[in-house]
Amino acid sequence: MARSSSALHPGQLPSNADIAATLERIAALLEQQQANPFRIQAYRTAAGSVRTEPGSVAELAAREGPEGLERLYGIGPRISRHIASFVDTGRIPLLEQLEGELDPLGLLATVPGIGPKSAQEIHQRLGIGSLEELELAAHDGRLEQLPGFGPRRVAGLRHTLGNMLSRRVRCPAPAAQERPPLALLLELDAEYREKAAADRLPRLAPRRFNSERKAWLPILHAERQGWSLALAYSNTARAHQQGRTRDWVVIYYEHDGQLGQCTVVTETAGPLRGRRDGRARRAASEQAD
Repeated sequence: MARSSSALHPGQLPSNADIAATLERIAALLEQQQANPFRIQAYRTAAGSVRTEPGSVAELAAREGPEGLERLYGIGPRISRHIASFVDTGRIPLLEQLEGELDPLGLLATVPGIGPKSAQEIHQRLGIGSLEELELAAHDGRLEQLPGFGPRRVAGLRHTLGNMLSRRVRCPAPAAQERPPLALLLELDAEYREKAAADRLPRLAPRRFNSERKAWLPILHAERQGWSLALAYSNTARAHQQGRTRDWVVIYYEHDGQLGQCTVVTETAGPLRGRRDGRARRAASEQAD
């Protein structure tokens, strides 16, 4: 498995081997989830190209961005954006989506100055599970209310988090004309629900709300009209609280290196009760449910 960004020293660029291993990890997860074989091979081809490239791919990405990477064999716009994101932030949102949502305690503990014990305290006392929420708590005074978080320590965390979050690559929400057609989303939603009910889909073991690590979450991959799509039941806290886990279907879509997502829900009241409704929302820099 690829080294995480935390394994690199601050300011250290990932090696060609690091980048290649990360692309191979994506390919392996896509294969496990029975994605399009051509898509799987594309990541493996790109990994091989990066691994055998004599110069530093990370330096090329830092110097010329995704466009410079596209000159390398087997690397198109989509994969070049993923590599650039990994070089700049140590993260690839697609990989996080495939692996399942990061454990919030593990995520908080990636912040310099916050260890496992502090991460648990922050998560339990303040209900914080993301770096953005932590940054807000460092500014609005909530963090200073916890034992051991004095003004000087919180000020340092504000500076650290500001640097960390400003370096993140945030894929803009696709414009309306860049989203998959609603008819396509609803067609795939119906296909997913039918196949999931018939137990004809591979099942994943999500990290959230699944202490027994059971493989219960069906997933469907599809390549349609130039879009790469993945569908799964919602595994969010809200879906569990409202008992809608097996009703809300989250559709992740990818096109030209940009990620987006929408949720198809069943209306429960009003004249549209029982009808499907696709609700788009931004997916950039969000972890998968």
